[in-house]
Amino acid sequence: MHIEVKQINKYFGNFHAIQDVNFSIESGHLVGLIGPSGGGKTSILRMLSGLESPSTGDIYFDGKVATQLPVQERGIGFVFQNYALFKHMSVFDNIAYGLRVLKKPKSDIIDRVTYLVGLMGLSGHEHKYPHQLSGGQRQRVAFARALAPEPRLLLLDEPFAAIDAKIRKELRLWLRNLIDEFKVTTLFVTHDQDEAIEVADEIIIVQQGRIEQQGTPWEIYTKPATSFVASFIGESNTLPHFVPLHGFPYLEEVQQNGKWLPDVNVLIRPESIEVRPHDTSILATAGEAGIVTHVHFRGDSWYLEIQTGELKLFAYQSVKERLYKPGDAVNILIHQISVFAPNGNKIIENQAKQDPMPVFI
Repeated sequence: MHIEVKQINKYFGNFHAIQDVNFSIESGHLVGLIGPSGGGKTSILRMLSGLESPSTGDIYFDGKVATQLPVQERGIGFVFQNYALFKHMSVFDNIAYGLRVLKKPKSDIIDRVTYLVGLMGLSGHEHKYPHQLSGGQRQRVAFARALAPEPRLLLLDEPFAAIDAKIRKELRLWLRNLIDEFKVTTLFVTHDQDEAIEVADEIIIVQQGRIEQQGTPWEIYTKPATSFVASFIGESNTLPHFVPLHGFPYLEEVQQNGKWLPDVNVLIRPESIEVRPHDTSILATAGEAGIVTHVHFRGDSWYLEIQTGELKLFAYQSVKERLYKPGDAVNILIHQISVFAPNGNKIIENQAKQDPMPVFI
């Protein structure tokens, strides 16, 4: 099912919770809806489901207005973070519930539930009750129950929030494969950006009731539309004030009296910072001298904090490369900087190591 949301607004009393929201979801796509807590993610989900009505604006399902369509007529499957299973029902009966409400023939119910039990890896657990299952198993039952009536749209409200980190990672791949199997349009609310990046075809970023950006994970990471998106997706060093940096003369144009001009934000991704020993000559003209202040092991990398002049920056170093210690003198080469300004956003390459034109985003 193709979803289109046009100029949706939602008021709770005098509070303008959702503000002029527009987005579309292609049929069969899995889209992650992410943003800070209280940003409006769940309100958008509830309006799509019919549990809430927009104050103004319209929702379209396959080109037809669905704004006032009752919940039961929307063809939606809903999975909650707390599972919301019926405690007094077995696994089989939980999954069969929606099919019985639709008055499906008994033989069809048995066939459908048996298929889903096998697909979810729940064979042998059909007669168990929710309290007899692990968190991961309960969530699989919740997915099976939502998918049993063959919904056209699947809405997931932080479905893995109550599951421990290891199982959550396993379920990400499982979810991606599940959506590919059923080809059902899916909107996936999560506060975990890694989760969204790993499983989603597209991401919609919401802040304070507004859509900041919609695009593929790669588009959003490499071409953020705002400084908020750049800081929210992935990690970034934020430059709090102006400091001259080798290879970035443009920065002088967006500062005044040592401060950034109003509404100017400058960010550096940690992967854009190359760290080398202080006597590395190739960095002498394009790099900055620094001192390592902290080193933390992150499993597959070292997290380095480096003081360079007035700036404190962080970067990552492969565990296969040289191990630095606090107090080590280093040179750092900043390959790229992102500048967000009212007159346009720019990704600027270090012009001391090469001389390309700024890339406008």
